[in-house]
Amino acid sequence: MSNVPKMLILAGTVLIVIGLVWMLLGRFVQLGKLPGDIAIERGNFRFYFPIVTCIVISVVFSLILAVIRWFTK
Repeated sequence: MSNVPKMLILAGTVLIVIGLVWMLLGRFVQLGKLPGDIAIERGNFRFYFPIVTCIVISVVFSLILAVIRWFTK
């Protein structure tokens, strides 16, 4: 068996776990509505850029990947 099916199964499992965690934590942590996210509403124009949310998600994923790399060495 090649590595591609295994990687697809792993990716699917990871996405399911992320979705479940997001559903459970979404009640407590409002990602996308953090202080520092840019929201501009003027008339019919609406601009929204979740800069702080992007930074938080990036830091969390970086920490997760660092822990995974640490355990695989």
